[in-house]
Amino acid sequence: MAKAKTVYVCQECGWESPKWMGQCRTCSAWGTLEEQVGIAAGGSANAAGPSALTEPKRPAQKAQPVTQIDGTQANAFPSGLGELDRVLGKGITPGAVILFAGEPGVGKSTLLLEVAARYARMAKAREQGQVLYVTGEESASQVRLRAERIDALTDNLLLAAENDLQTVLGHIEANSPSLIIVDSVQTVTASGIEGAAGGVNQVKAVTSSLIRAAKSKAVPVILVGHVTKEGSLAGPRTLEHLVDVVCQFEGDRQTPLRLLRSTKNRYGATDEVGCFQLTDRGIEEVPDPSELFMSPYREDTSGSAITVSIDGNRPVSLEIQALVTPGGGGSGRRTVVGVDAGRTGMILAVLQARLGVDSRDKDIYVSTVGGARTTEPATDFAIAMAILSAYQDKPLPPKTIAIGEIGLTAEIRGTASTQRRINEAARLGFQTALIPAVRAEELQAPAGLNLIPIRHLGQAARQVFG
Repeated sequence: MAKAKTVYVCQECGWESPKWMGQCRTCSAWGTLEEQVGIAAGGSANAAGPSALTEPKRPAQKAQPVTQIDGTQANAFPSGLGELDRVLGKGITPGAVILFAGEPGVGKSTLLLEVAARYARMAKAREQGQVLYVTGEESASQVRLRAERIDALTDNLLLAAENDLQTVLGHIEANSPSLIIVDSVQTVTASGIEGAAGGVNQVKAVTSSLIRAAKSKAVPVILVGHVTKEGSLAGPRTLEHLVDVVCQFEGDRQTPLRLLRSTKNRYGATDEVGCFQLTDRGIEEVPDPSELFMSPYREDTSGSAITVSIDGNRPVSLEIQALVTPGGGGSGRRTVVGVDAGRTGMILAVLQARLGVDSRDKDIYVSTVGGARTTEPATDFAIAMAILSAYQDKPLPPKTIAIGEIGLTAEIRGTASTQRRINEAARLGFQTALIPAVRAEELQAPAGLNLIPIRHLGQAARQVFG
């Protein structure tokens, strides 16, 4: 009789090693290799001989021309949240397996409970069946209290607190739901599979079983996944390959803003961003996030500049604020919030070398408004104008935005999607746009917006501040 083979499997990425090592050679994680019993030596699937692997098998269904395939079975249904539908494509597709990942406390469970309630109400109107919400981290009463708080109570929403995979599959078989939500996949265990809950083998087995149920019954399944301390999805890397859609729910705990992005989407694009706001009443959609990132406009305030950033596929206006104060001796402090510290330091060096703005003994603070974060080079121009405005204590002209990247020679370089940026500025009521002179003649000025091409940062400083 063949002996069982012992292998060591990394609990982060699934890499296997015949002997124990302190560090995984694939993901470089320390102390993640655990001993597991593999396939018995000599007792593998090809025990019947090599010919068994190459013997043809009659298919259960004959292959059809692609033109004869019924595509209506993959038509998506709205989830009830327009921002979520924007990220997923057109909505939730039957049979799709969607993986939601995010840090603890960011609001994943609250968002999905809201989705479950809205989808259940619409499914009841369409006579499509109930929605099954499986929680493995909380009790049923805890989820009920959250549902009361966010007004997610409906008779068409079924709730089950389970951790056993076979029991979850039993709930699916007994109720034939129109949508299944499992919170979270790391808490569900499959009997007969080696490893603890959340381990590589368990996560693979649980996910594969739920995928088979989703595809065979044409029922969408939403899985909640944990993340590591680095922010990446916990569990084996193959988990992302198995599912159809991978969504990342992110946000700062200190601010109510939450952003939903898709890093993988078999049914739509991956450049869309959904904006939400976490409130006491639950998750609320933010169709126009520009309102969150701009303070009430004051024409007599120095140190403020407006720009338009592209986040995913969505233009968003941002307000950059700067403060320049006398230092306490020696080199001044440099503090940035929401913008890239390296690019801000480069802009300060350009201002000093090219425009003679000596700020070595000054304390300089640069921040965005509303908790927004951006590392886009197209915001360089606005950062520079905000610093110049604070340095000279002169406000920018009212209803003015600045768009462009700054080079080391202080030239204003062109950016991508400039037309979309100025269109967003015109929609918000701005009257003047400082834009790069490069290919400015190709742009179509929106009604009510005056475009001023700028070639050099010094030209902008003379035109704006005199």
